[in-house]
Amino acid sequence: MSTIEQFGYRQELKRTLGFADLMIYGLIFMVPIAPFGIFGYVFSASHGMVALAYVIGLLAMAFTALSYAQMARAFPMAGSVYTYAGRGIAAPVGFMAGWAILLDYVLVPSLLYLIASGAMHSFVPAIPVWAWLVMFVLLNTGINYLGIQMTARITRIMLVAELAVLAIFLVAGGVALAQGEGQAGAFSPIFESSSFTWSVVFAAASVAVLSFLGFDGISTLAEENREDARRLGRSMIAALGVAAVLFVVQTWVAALLTPGRDKLIAEGDLTGNAFYDTAAFAGGQWLAVLTAVATAIAWGFANSLVAQAATSRLLFAMARDRQLPGFLAKVDPKRQVPVNATFVVAGISLAVGLFMSTREQGAGELTSLVNFGAMTAFLLLHVAVVVHYAIRQGSRNYWAHLVAPVIGFGILVAVVINQNVAAQWAGGIWLAAGLVVLGLSYLSGRGPVLPKEVM
Repeated sequence: MSTIEQFGYRQELKRTLGFADLMIYGLIFMVPIAPFGIFGYVFSASHGMVALAYVIGLLAMAFTALSYAQMARAFPMAGSVYTYAGRGIAAPVGFMAGWAILLDYVLVPSLLYLIASGAMHSFVPAIPVWAWLVMFVLLNTGINYLGIQMTARITRIMLVAELAVLAIFLVAGGVALAQGEGQAGAFSPIFESSSFTWSVVFAAASVAVLSFLGFDGISTLAEENREDARRLGRSMIAALGVAAVLFVVQTWVAALLTPGRDKLIAEGDLTGNAFYDTAAFAGGQWLAVLTAVATAIAWGFANSLVAQAATSRLLFAMARDRQLPGFLAKVDPKRQVPVNATFVVAGISLAVGLFMSTREQGAGELTSLVNFGAMTAFLLLHVAVVVHYAIRQGSRNYWAHLVAPVIGFGILVAVVINQNVAAQWAGGIWLAAGLVVLGLSYLSGRGPVLPKEVM
């Protein structure tokens, strides 16, 4: 079994997590009820074929999970795709992969806090959005500071609660459909011949993949995994598979019951309440309130809790390799957590969340940027698998080390091409800035260099 000492690092983080902990962490990061919050956007973009959008998103992420599993075996360290691209291809490529996924990891807690705070404000208008946002940030930062074991305990409780709410919705939705309340044909959520085009489906999938982002967060806990590195990859695949089934089932039922379908497709989800309106139609106002509150707590507490933990580990890994300021690599000796990185993530999440709360389309803008950063980094991950295994090692496992990464790469390219144009421009500017930073680091004599493997 490979150890991080073999790659020139010291074991500083506490190894306490097993397979179940990692899988639950991934499920919470993805949020079993994630489609509740973005259902209307995906429904509108897909012209009602929302379940198909999630299936396409699953295909893209399934191949990506396979590549993650392969690289986790080779390099069992924190840092996610930054580590895998850096060691699988070259240090500068790793920096760019890390820079790209930072757009995902650093912004996703802000997005989660923003959506949750807006939802809570709609129920308790006396408390402004910014106040909810501050409370969520402070609560999660405190829990993460207490250590990864505390985070793991909280996530187990939250997972059970989310699954309970989802079960209630599915039962209510099933009863409504049995009573003839369906608003569309049984297979319309997966295929609608009158409006199907590949560009429509991939554009919707580019939004739907937000729900899947998080399985990769498991890889950031590689140095807190107490079992074989192969279990890390298996936990990613298992979490992705379970989440995919839940996503397709719930969006299929919701799409069949959605009232005002034509208006939603034509105008989009202007209020962000499309799913809650559907829940009210299916079971009454109590179900709308239940699903909305559950979404707020899941996104603002459970999901953002693990997102903050994953982001701090990415910053820790890049700082340890001197590709970010060194103070981010500081580990609390008692709690064995990257303490400075944890507080920096909290500060960024608070600042970005407060700023975006003043913008009318703040959540939509953040969603597009988060997805662009993740998809770009995943493209480099697939390349890393081919370079490391097929080219350098001459692997004969053609499926895992050549065919699957190439297919995954192709699907992701289609998703990125059909993304929001504004996100493409903003993401492109972010990548250009990363190239500038990389160039300046070489000019200053501090270009990316990874510790050498100790044989």
